Amino acid sequence: MGYWGYFVVGRSERPLAGLDALSGAKGMELRSEAPGGWQVWEYPSGDGEVGNMNVLAEETGVPALFGYVMDSDCVVVEAAAPASGAWTACLGRAAMAGYVGAGAEGLTLEDYFLDPSDAADRAVAWAAEAGHDVAPGPLVDVLTAEADPLAENLFFRLLDRLGVVPL
Repeated sequence: MGYWGYFVVGRSERPLAGLDALSGAKGMELRSEAPGGWQVWEYPSGDGEVGNMNVLAEETGVPALFGYVMDSDCVVVEAAAPASGAWTACLGRAAMAGYVGAGAEGLTLEDYFLDPSDAADRAVAWAAEAGHDVAPGPLVDVLTAEADPLAENLFFRLLDRLGVVPL
């Protein structure tokens, strides 16, 4: 059985876990900190919500990103930034297609998530708003990769490509 839970990424002078936007996620633990005030918090949970990344981006005034890891197979990526808005993508698309296929009849992966090229474009804008100049190609590579062996590794590779938390 793999990991189920959230990773919350944002930038603040205060601990993210203490912000109003994440007040419902009791028990979050700091996973790592990076230059510029970036923080990665972990909230292990197979159910429930960690909060709202739009509210987190608004509260901090900078981009925020959530990654919901599903059994270490795939990751739902939700991102928001005050100016460039919100977007949703996934990591481990083949595995995610299996989860989506078990859901509502007739819906596809593309009904839920941006395709990798569009997601990379949105991620470039997100990173620019965060103060990082990144190229879309390496982001597409991560967005089209399959988990090998853990989807969590893809998520942290994405953070590295966004210039937020180096590997």
